[in-house]
Amino acid sequence: MIYGTTNSSKIIYMKKRVERLGIEIVSLDDVNAKKLEIDECGASPLENASIKALAYFRELNAPVFSCDSGLYFENLPEDDPRQPKTNIRGNNGAMTDGEVIEFYSALAKEFGGRLTAKYRHAICLVLDEKNILGHMGEDIESEKFYIVDRPHAKRSEGFPLDSLSVKIKNGKYYFDIDAGSIGDDTESDKLLNNDGFTEFFKRALGKIEYPDQVRDDD
Repeated sequence: MIYGTTNSSKIIYMKKRVERLGIEIVSLDDVNAKKLEIDECGASPLENASIKALAYFRELNAPVFSCDSGLYFENLPEDDPRQPKTNIRGNNGAMTDGEVIEFYSALAKEFGGRLTAKYRHAICLVLDEKNILGHMGEDIESEKFYIVDRPHAKRSEGFPLDSLSVKIKNGKYYFDIDAGSIGDDTESDKLLNNDGFTEFFKRALGKIEYPDQVRDDD
């Protein structure tokens, strides 16, 4: 199954989530797909995931899934312009990892050194133009955590906010809890309910038709 993303950390994470189902995740590089300039203009993570998955499906003419995330702070009203939502890297998506860390550490400092946050995640699988499966629910949301003003010395490429993420329960950086592989080090592995994506693919597999299957309406 093709993952429509250029983020290597996300590919590693998803491979670990679905390997128990016997699903092989392949990257865009694995299928020699060209990198598309996609305007992620959706108002929600699910809209952006759908935009990306459809774009790569139309390019490759093969089933593709994509994911997207939004960052939300409890300290800010939903309509506050400082609420990141799907624009974690700024409105034009151009902030580097270092700039992301600098921006959010400064914002946390404005609120006494920490912000209460959570990620809302979404996934969209395009089987064909008529069969598009999407999900954005609490089972793939992160737990609540703190974004703090003092960055950890460690960095996780592609996941800059790992360096600012602190577990509410014990006040420790997620980097300092249960050290492991690169997949285990990312905020997604530390914060997500790991069963949500697995359950999505279980449901999706039930809708995928193989060559020896016949549609009811054929």
